[in-house]
Formats: sequence, structure tokens, C-alpha cells
Amino acid sequence: MADELSERAGVTVLVCDPAGPPIVTEADALELIGAAFAGATVVAVPAARLDPSFFTLGTRFAGEVMQKFVNYRLRLVVVGDISAYLAGSGALRALVAESNRHDQVWFVPDLAALDARLAAAP
Repeated sequence: MADELSERAGVTVLVCDPAGPPIVTEADALELIGAAFAGATVVAVPAARLDPSFFTLGTRFAGEVMQKFVNYRLRLVVVGDISAYLAGSGALRALVAESNRHDQVWFVPDLAALDARLAAAP
């Protein structure tokens, strides 16, 4: 499957293909943002597409990517199992917990959890 726009819980979401190109640079993130301008307000990115440096907060890559999405008023949702990264980093656990309390960046285990989150959002 290619990255595709889909309606999920009444929200247009760019659902990214797990087999798509890895997101290694800010430019890669900007490409997704550009694709979202076709009508999406949410971009669901499989965790496996994110370079491992995203989950190592000292690299600042996660912050740079997240800030790009905030600047363009798009919600970023990281979809998938990141438990191995969480086990090794208290700072990442704190970031995920804090992000999930707010509206701009979410970390969810699967698309069903995203659907539930979107349905519950005001």
C-alpha cells in the first residue's frame, strides 16, 4: 500500500505505508507534511519508518520533527510498538506520556487505538 488519505472517525488522516521510505531527516518529515496538504489534518506514521535516532532524544531529531508538525498545524501520530525504546529511556517515556496528554503528537500501538483516540477527541 502507498501512503493514503483515509477518513477515520470523521477526520482525514494521511496513513503512511509501513514499507515506505524511512524518515531519517527533517526533509523526509517535510515531504510527509507536503503530502498531508492534500487534505489531511493528521499524519499517522508507522514507528518502523522513523529512524532509530528519533527515539534517542539526545539527537534532537524527534523534537525537530515534532516541531515541524506543530508549525504546520498537523497532528503527528506515531503508530506501533515502541516498547523497546521506552524500556531504555526514562526521558522518552516522559515525552510519550506528556505528548499523549495533549493534542499535537500522539503515540499509539495501532490504527484501532488511533481511531478510538480520534473518536474521543472533541
